[in-house]
Amino acid sequence: MSDSPTSAPHEPLHVLVLGALGVVFGDIGTSPLYALRECFHGDFGVHPDAASVLGVLSLMFWALILIVTVEYLGFIFLADNNGEGGVIALTSLVRKAPLGSRRGKWLLVTVGLFAAAMLYGDGMITPAISVLSAVEGLNSATHELGHLVIPITLAILIGVFLIQRRGTAGIGALFGPIVLVWYGLLAVLGALQIARHPRILAAVLPWHGLGFLLRHGVHGFLVLGAVFLVVTGVEALYADLGHFGRRPIRLAWGCIALPALLLNYFGQGAHLLAHPEAADHIFYALVPTWGRVPMVVLATVATIIASQAVITGAFSLTRQAIQLGLFPRFRVIHTSARRIGQIYVPPVNWALMICTLALVVAFGQSSKLAAAYGVAVNLTMLVSSILFFVVARCVWRWRWWAALPAAAVFITVDLAFFTANLSKVMHGAWFPLVVAAVVFSLMATWRRGRELLGAQIRERLVSWDAFRARLAADPPPRVAGSAIFLTGNPDTVPVALLHNLEHNKVLHSRIALLHFVPRETPYVEEKDHVRVVAMGENMTRIIADYGYMEEPSVRQTLARARELGVDFDPTATSFFLGREKLSGERAAHALADQHIFAEQFHAAGEVRAGLAVRPGAASVVRVPDVVFDRCGDVF
Repeated sequence: MSDSPTSAPHEPLHVLVLGALGVVFGDIGTSPLYALRECFHGDFGVHPDAASVLGVLSLMFWALILIVTVEYLGFIFLADNNGEGGVIALTSLVRKAPLGSRRGKWLLVTVGLFAAAMLYGDGMITPAISVLSAVEGLNSATHELGHLVIPITLAILIGVFLIQRRGTAGIGALFGPIVLVWYGLLAVLGALQIARHPRILAAVLPWHGLGFLLRHGVHGFLVLGAVFLVVTGVEALYADLGHFGRRPIRLAWGCIALPALLLNYFGQGAHLLAHPEAADHIFYALVPTWGRVPMVVLATVATIIASQAVITGAFSLTRQAIQLGLFPRFRVIHTSARRIGQIYVPPVNWALMICTLALVVAFGQSSKLAAAYGVAVNLTMLVSSILFFVVARCVWRWRWWAALPAAAVFITVDLAFFTANLSKVMHGAWFPLVVAAVVFSLMATWRRGRELLGAQIRERLVSWDAFRARLAADPPPRVAGSAIFLTGNPDTVPVALLHNLEHNKVLHSRIALLHFVPRETPYVEEKDHVRVVAMGENMTRIIADYGYMEEPSVRQTLARARELGVDFDPTATSFFLGREKLSGERAAHALADQHIFAEQFHAAGEVRAGLAVRPGAASVVRVPDVVFDRCGDVF
């Protein structure tokens, strides 16, 4: 546990609170558009009589308190990986935990990575349901524009994905104030209805929720799948821990988001007590007729902000997966020179856009999309609760009596919601599960392929002792100039160096071996980034450590090495970028995962294309380290 993120911002507290409101609470703040409606109007909706309204609101109230306030902000927020949150950070903590069983650790890590893969499915559904539910308010404002709901939604979503390339740093400062206005209106609209029907406040008593479940039996239990919609977006609170820190997020939730959400949900319930016929459009029923069009506009902007947070979250998740060796090295574009978290990953962006647009067209209504929503987040929450218990016991060394009761309550609540959400699978919830399975299989295939490829490469490597013996027995000519070889293993001679010696019969007068080491921490302190080791024979080893939230850079590494006494003239230095290559025809009987790995391998392009090579270098030489004739050689 750490008190603050490694990237701890230095802005004033009120600025951080406002920023957290705009980035972290956009998703959960748009749930009032559809959450209560689905409890009474969705596939498993119940009749909105007074007892049912009180019961559903009681369940919503305690879901927000137990899951968001207590479980996440109170407990899971304690588990950070050098300040960073999210299920991948939690999984990294488990990987370092001293568990007795290697098989058990492997299983936990696998489940954690699958939960991370689930977030991609959520990243596709959230923009679709959020924007569509906001634009559907046109039906309440004027029926003349109802036929334009789908085209307008598609146009907005296309615009959201197209602007990702340019980044949102310029308009990001507006997110907080806009979401603050949104929460303010949620609170006002709800408070007005509560003032008219104050008996709705009785829903804070838990026995109304328990009574609802007992009265309706299985049907009431299935309604939990709709109740769960009030906490979708909770994973964003944990994932953005490193951007804002615990205190700003907790203050934004306790002082602004939670009160506004409760007031609005209770206001919707109060209105239903008097007007049960409004269940299918309950959110906009709170808005006066003259204000519905402006409210649709504001709601649309709020959902765009919520979608933006989910999309950028998918980008960040992809970069973390790349740094941990779970994905090929896709091109990661930084869209802001001031904020390292402002990134853009083209393949992910286009995949999300295509799937999101397809979801809008296929489902057509936010109420139908709601049936597919929630499973991904729910499963991620359940896994996070399990991993939290492992971290509490095995990393922090909490006693059983301290760790087990809290974990048991959280896992029981999460499991109850997950069981209810399973009823959505036949109504569209299969989609995020399929997405997760595809993403997870791609990660597993890439990791396994790289491990097997690495094993074959290691068989062909030469140790430094053997290399030195060779140099002593037959010293090659040394030519003027410097050479820098990128290497994946500092303990063996780079094949690119051997290739150069074999074909050119010479060595440069000065040689540096540059090795990047990914760490399971988000950031590496500046003083620990670069290490320099003299190897003799006028050769130097440069080892650069970087965290999974950082981008390795040759330029920055050499600048740091120069401070440590290693000074290479860039105009007289050649960079040798080694790479592996798969070539030739694959056998017709090759397994599917062999084909998948080959496509991933070639799609990744240059393995080190993401490294920023020093400008002004004399030359950059790309040498194939190893050439495999068939992908089957790897598997």
